[in-house]
Amino acid sequence: MEFIRSQAQLRPRHRGCVATIGNFDGVHRGHQEVIIQQVKARAQHFDLPSVIIIFEPQPQEFFAPDKAPARLTRLREKLLAFQHYQVDRVLCLQFNRQFSRLVATDFIEQILVHGLHIKHLVVGDDFHFGQGRQGNFATLQQAGQQYDFTVENFHTFIVGDTRVSSTRIRAAMAQGDLHTSQQLLGRTYRLCGRVRYGQQLGRSLGFPTANIFLHRTKSPIHGVFAIKMYGVTEQPLFGVANLGTRPTVGGSQLLLEVHLFDFNQSIYGRYVEVEFLQQLRAEKKFPSFDDLKQQIQLDVQAARMLFKCNVL
Repeated sequence: MEFIRSQAQLRPRHRGCVATIGNFDGVHRGHQEVIIQQVKARAQHFDLPSVIIIFEPQPQEFFAPDKAPARLTRLREKLLAFQHYQVDRVLCLQFNRQFSRLVATDFIEQILVHGLHIKHLVVGDDFHFGQGRQGNFATLQQAGQQYDFTVENFHTFIVGDTRVSSTRIRAAMAQGDLHTSQQLLGRTYRLCGRVRYGQQLGRSLGFPTANIFLHRTKSPIHGVFAIKMYGVTEQPLFGVANLGTRPTVGGSQLLLEVHLFDFNQSIYGRYVEVEFLQQLRAEKKFPSFDDLKQQIQLDVQAARMLFKCNVL
């Protein structure tokens, strides 16, 4: 898979493709339907590369960063998912002030026509783009007649009588319902990050933790979870994790702390992937370190029992 980091990196060899445009946050089952059943199928029909066009930051993060929802997937995680589904190319457009002022017709001409020379485009029928969100599905259809490309709307993917969406997945995660989020994502939820040095508080309580830097200020999930960690040994490691701000110690920064069972090696600097299997409880502030230590013991026992009984 080729990653095109900006519009400026488009070359003549990139002209001619079947493309889709969107945030693709989560790369959930609805997105997978678009990628596999529509974009890749049309690309094969026309014998052209498949291209996904995304934005960084996402438009809502640019216009209203404080109100933007927590991402399900960062850019790196999206790219790994796109690679898994064998997308040929990903074009990442930098969403900045200059780009936000680009009118719909200029977006079509500069990106879709002159930059990519698209043959077929797949977008949602409620898709809006360009300055003031003036461009829409009808705008693209009209441009297609002028520039000789066709436009197709997303197929709707339904689970439990409701359309699969990133918003619906976030709502399930906020309630600790990882079973539903897994159904909607088509996979268990995972976060990636690098293990860094911490304050050694877990070790002082008898439960050493790997502190993982997530490169995000918001998370769609919070609490204590039974987890598996990948990227350290050939087989995944089992453990329990707290994802939150650690209110008992007066923390404010989002942090993922993982205590691995029967493991005592230094893994500082390792880039790891944490798979969230079941929420054990919500994060809470304890009146003392002794109370926190007792609760961690109960969390570890609960997670070990789940793994021992092959529930997870």
